[in-house]
Amino acid sequence: MKVILLQDVKSLGKKDQIVEVNDGYARNFILPKKLGVEASSGNLNTLKLQKANEAKVAAENLAKAKEFAEELSKLTVVVKMKAGEGGRAFGSVSSKEIAEEAKKQHGVELDKKKIVLPEAIKAFGAYEITVKLHPEVQAKLKVKVEENG
Repeated sequence: MKVILLQDVKSLGKKDQIVEVNDGYARNFILPKKLGVEASSGNLNTLKLQKANEAKVAAENLAKAKEFAEELSKLTVVVKMKAGEGGRAFGSVSSKEIAEEAKKQHGVELDKKKIVLPEAIKAFGAYEITVKLHPEVQAKLKVKVEENG
């Protein structure tokens, strides 16, 4: 019997995969536990429509991420820090602070986990940091660190 898996089943296959199983295995295990449904023409059509919809949503998300990346590349976020001895920065700038300042200054929601800081920003000046918006889209954001005073 052919079955469309609704969940990943160990040693059988992944979700949305069509697999051939014994009739007894399908009737006694797969179907009662709602791990899969029989691969009838109606269920196959539903699966096809579902995959088409997922592809459309993924394409829309990618387009939105690219659009947002263009917006971000035009912005500059200013972060103010205390100065220590000799005009050096006191402490460092974290991704959390950058995300908070971006929201305050530009109304832009950034997830601090998606801000990539290769090393801590410990000096005044201008920096260009990477923000991962989508697995395929990265944006550059300008951050300017100024003395608080």
